[in-house]
Amino acid sequence: MLHVLMIGDVVGDPGLEALEARLPGLIREHAADFVVVNGENAAGGFGLTGAVLKRILDAGADVVSSGNHVWEKRDFWPILEAEHRVLRPGNYPAGTPGRGWVRLEKAVSWLVVNLQGRELMTPIDCPFRYFDSLLPRQTPSPEEDLSAGPKRPGDIVLVDFHAESTREKEALAYYLDGRASLVAGTHTHVQTADERILPEGTGYITDLGMTGVTGSVIGMDPKICLNRSRNQVLYRMECAEGTGTVQGVLAEIDRETGKTVSITRISRS
Repeated sequence: MLHVLMIGDVVGDPGLEALEARLPGLIREHAADFVVVNGENAAGGFGLTGAVLKRILDAGADVVSSGNHVWEKRDFWPILEAEHRVLRPGNYPAGTPGRGWVRLEKAVSWLVVNLQGRELMTPIDCPFRYFDSLLPRQTPSPEEDLSAGPKRPGDIVLVDFHAESTREKEALAYYLDGRASLVAGTHTHVQTADERILPEGTGYITDLGMTGVTGSVIGMDPKICLNRSRNQVLYRMECAEGTGTVQGVLAEIDRETGKTVSITRISRS
């Protein structure tokens, strides 16, 4: 049996400090074989830097996924090109810096895919079609170009779907059921209580939650967020102060079949 940790969006310094304090112990406690951490908000609440990425990897992450805020710090774009362990959503148009998937060999072959939703977000390329280009359905439609993807049997496939819409997240999970081992939503920073195993063996949760200060508004200073909502003025948000919590899921995946056999929420202060 394989043990996988997927950790929700790290928000600012409190999130980084919580990750560094808690993740190594979680890895030991659960004998985790592989760890994915979403880091798109780790650098001061918006984006990533090289130093912050190193801290996340040093804390125990095998792969760092991201989302729409990964573009916040332009100096980080060359690192997206150079460092294969950090991903941006793959369904951005061709020519965008970085990559949307990575395969790593660590006891088994792990294929990690980062996707971004389109409902209530920037309407980029289709996440459904992008995944099909990597791992096609058994009966693809005639117009699908499936020539470029990493089609390798035996991969343990982990998907971070960074999306706003719960409907879109659930729809994608059912679309990938049986092709992905685990599909975890990120972006909303609120951990959902709907972890489950879909009919063909794919583990799923709508949102992993966040690694940051829970006494906040999605990790940010509540007073600033309240003023933004009341006044409709886009005051710059700042991270909340306090002790962070690490949120995510632990999944047990059958090594032979790639199917999830259990999925459990984690929230560790």
